[in-house]
Amino acid sequence: MAPLLLFDIDGVIRDVGGSYRRALVETVHHYSGWRPETAMVDALKGEGRWNNDWDASAELLRRHGTALPERDALIAVFSNFYFGGDPEGDPSSWSGFISDEPLLVKRSFFDDLSAKGWSWGFVSGAEPPSARFVLQQRLGLADPALIAMGDAPDKPDPNGLIRLSRKLQPDSGGTVAYLGDTVADVQVVLNARKRCPERHWISLAVAPPHLWGDPSARSQYEQQLLKAGADQILESTTAVLDGLKLMAHCSS
Repeated sequence: MAPLLLFDIDGVIRDVGGSYRRALVETVHHYSGWRPETAMVDALKGEGRWNNDWDASAELLRRHGTALPERDALIAVFSNFYFGGDPEGDPSSWSGFISDEPLLVKRSFFDDLSAKGWSWGFVSGAEPPSARFVLQQRLGLADPALIAMGDAPDKPDPNGLIRLSRKLQPDSGGTVAYLGDTVADVQVVLNARKRCPERHWISLAVAPPHLWGDPSARSQYEQQLLKAGADQILESTTAVLDGLKLMAHCSS
């Protein structure tokens, strides 16, 4: 049975420090005139409850004492910052922050995963048009296995992780590793262990790229991920290739 490696997308496959996180900050500023600092957004994400950036924007507004807008209005403002056009429209017409997302892997990375005997897919809280854009158009992956926003409850609920695992690895008892960059990504694996103990679940974590230039902040963030229950911290997404054989051996 081929072991399975599932990925978050934001902060793992692409750097969203200048896009999703920027849209979050600008949405808060739009309604309050205040821009939360990066450390404050990291601290909020570290609580494990705010994987959805719309909800995170509203929560920062609430904590700042700003009257909350209607949810649909907040989503429209956020979407305008992030997409800069119709999310369901032609991506070539988008003018928002999504155009400023460095990739953290190349297409060949997934070929290497397959060559090493691992199946792979994606479980992300990103909006489906955004997820498809980065996976299919930018990375050239044909019909990748994907659970995105709206396909399952938000993490740390393990429904999406378990569902895609069962689809890609129908036999119970296999190894499933999940690589994410937030406490919610760690918690979703812990919750999957409780729900489906017959599988061997591995929580892999990586600090998001906006922390890579600050060793102290990165170390603190990584310790937070370990405290939450991550099994292993990686230096980068591509570093997972070095540990695949070891993970498969340890789970057998």
